[in-house]
This record gives sequence, C-alpha cells and structure tokens, in this order.
Amino acid sequence: MTALLLGLVLNALQTPLYRVLEGYALWPAAAYERGCRVQRSRRQRTADRLADRAFTSPIRRAVFRKKFNRYPVSDKQITPTRLGNAIRRFEEYGYDRYRLDTQVLWNELTSAAPETTTKQVVTARTSVDFFVALLYGHAAVAVTAFASLSSSHAHRPALVITGVTLIVLTPAWYHAAVAATDEWAAAVRALVNLGRKPLADGLGLALPKSLEDERRMWQLVTRMSTKPYAQAADTAFEPYRIGLPQAGGEPPQPGS
Repeated sequence: MTALLLGLVLNALQTPLYRVLEGYALWPAAAYERGCRVQRSRRQRTADRLADRAFTSPIRRAVFRKKFNRYPVSDKQITPTRLGNAIRRFEEYGYDRYRLDTQVLWNELTSAAPETTTKQVVTARTSVDFFVALLYGHAAVAVTAFASLSSSHAHRPALVITGVTLIVLTPAWYHAAVAATDEWAAAVRALVNLGRKPLADGLGLALPKSLEDERRMWQLVTRMSTKPYAQAADTAFEPYRIGLPQAGGEPPQPGS
C-alpha cells in the first residue's frame, strides 16, 4: 500500500521533477542565464567542429552530429541544461517544420494520430522516465545515508560508501537520460509527420499541398485553439475547411 501511494505521488510530481532537470523550475535568474550561455557556447563549439574540414573521422563526426542534434534549432529556445535542450528540440519540431504547435495541440494530435505512433512515444519516454527516476531515487538515498551518520547506532563506513557510490552514479543516470531522449525525439517526429494529416481531417480541414500554405493553416489552428471560444471564428481560416474553395482553385478534397 505504501509503495502504491508513493508511486502515485511520484507520478503526480513527474512534471515538476522534469522541470527542475530541464532548468525551468527552482533555477535563480542568474543561474538560468549563465546555464543558457554555457549551452549556447557548447552548441557553437560542436557546430565549429562539424564545420572543420580537417575533422574527417566519420565516427567522430557522427558522435558530434548526434550531440549537435540534441539542441533545438533556434538559439532562442536554448535551455540551461543538456536534458532541457534534448527535450526542447522535439517539443519545437512540429512548430519549426510545419508551424504546428504540439504543445498546444498535443491532446488533439495524439488522439488523431495512428495508434502505433502514440505507443512509440509512450514507450520511448519510459526509458527516459526510468533514468530520471534512478537519478532522483539514488540522490534521495544518498542524502538519507549521509543524514543517518549522526545516529549513534549508524554503521558509518557502510553509509559513507553507499552515499558516495550513489552520488557518483547520479551523473551517469543523467547522461543516460539525455541519450535516451534520442528515441523519444524520433517517436515524436514520427507522430507529427504521420499524425498531422489525420489531425487535419479530424478538424474538418484539408491539408494543403504546399508547405507554406500548411504552415499558415497550422498557425491559424493554434491561434483558434488559444482564443476564448466566443472569439474563435476567423474568416482567414475558412479557405482551409473541407469543401470550401481555396484562393483561385477547386474545392479541396479530404486528404489532399
């Protein structure tokens, strides 16, 4: 019963725990800004290494390319931690590519997308959740071990070894969590690429053939979704509805 209750509590705290590691919560402004500067500098150094023609080792280039790909496209989206950037890159993927704001339309997207893609996202995230749970769990046990040193009956050598070992392992779990986001990012990309057409169909819209028109449509969808219901009507949105003629063309067909 205690384990079940603890599991429910930790599940409810999952988002705040992630936000601390991503750099969004409990970070003083000065530390946040400094962390962002450090991450921008690391990203630029990685980009410089990739641009160096003398840097020809295919294996090393692949390693640096993977590191570079763990950052968001825009410098404005850089966060102060590696995990935050690794997650932010796929949070912004839909917007960067299609102007589809997955942060706003996540529930609609996962409801409309093929079931296999949504399962892939859940499975991929589980790996990251596992390492994040290990990180916090080991940190909590290490703090408990050091706090127990003050007890008169404490087995001090065992407590010190346990605490030090767990603290040493904590960065390893953090690095593993960052690496595990690669699969999570791939799953989210597949969700956006394959789910945006069913999402458009579910909203009664025809997916435009050109990327420019599609971007304009998703921007309007996002704007509608964030407006109060009474203000949601917008004549600029009408050309994208199924069955209505687009500018200078035939009525769009479902799935076009």
